[in-house]
Amino acid sequence: MQFLFEIRVRPNSSRNKVGGSVGEPPRLVVAVQAPAVDGKANQAVVKQLADAFNLRARDFTIVFGELGRDKRLTVEGVAPEQEKTLQAKLEELMGEPKLL
Repeated sequence: MQFLFEIRVRPNSSRNKVGGSVGEPPRLVVAVQAPAVDGKANQAVVKQLADAFNLRARDFTIVFGELGRDKRLTVEGVAPEQEKTLQAKLEELMGEPKLL
């Protein structure tokens, strides 16, 4: 089973941060210091998400939007009980103040 969610990336940020939401439907905001060049921002995004969700970076796959700011990601191999935990963590992270 897989867990699917959407994010908005803010490359070239002053610091790395996962939290807040933007847009409609709401997407999790992931700010990274890495520039959006040669996949560096994507690598930084996956690392930050892995830290935030307490998972391994290799568990995340970008399935849509690899070259854009809006991305759709999956977490592979999620058990049904783990899916509820991931959804709760996602809602907790999105509930933080919005980054504009």
